[in-house]
Amino acid sequence: MGWSGVVLLMAIESTAIPLPSEVIMPLAGWRLVLDEGHGVAYVLLAGFWGAVGSLIGSLIEYYISRAGGRPLIEKYGKYILITRKDLERADRWFETRGELTVFIARMIPGVRGFISIPAGIARMNVVRFSIFTFIGAFPWTLGLAWGGYLLGENYDAIRDVSKPFDIPIIGTVTVIVIWFLWRRIREVRAEGATLGE
Repeated sequence: MGWSGVVLLMAIESTAIPLPSEVIMPLAGWRLVLDEGHGVAYVLLAGFWGAVGSLIGSLIEYYISRAGGRPLIEKYGKYILITRKDLERADRWFETRGELTVFIARMIPGVRGFISIPAGIARMNVVRFSIFTFIGAFPWTLGLAWGGYLLGENYDAIRDVSKPFDIPIIGTVTVIVIWFLWRRIREVRAEGATLGE
């Protein structure tokens, strides 16, 4: 698919669809740069196109959330463990720290694909959102492409070494998610009781 494939796949990844950039970008660094005989400068190109794809996907998610997210959250938020207090906090947060939040979130796996949703619901300025999305995504996509370029054909061998760590990592993440959900359910129920819902 070439460079257009990198843009397309990273756009999909940035709309919270489970298509990990940790697979897309290293393969771009390996297959589109190293295997094609291009120099290190092309790793920058890979990082650039990956960030462009991230921006496109993030803007799609941002505008969908901006257009219809708030009324849906206000009506059905309790079913996905979001309270009205959460909306108010998000509004205040994005007014004062939106740029930094978007920038940092674009480099955090598991968060990067979702940060556009609260930014859209809070109606963060779209120009600032776009700038900080791009400059936050670029180091991430560049680093992953660089890793793929350095690892090259050893990519599979390294994956074999890392496989034994999968179960402990998944177990830890599962415990954290269960704890977080339990806390959120309690908060949503408490707010519902207060509002008489």
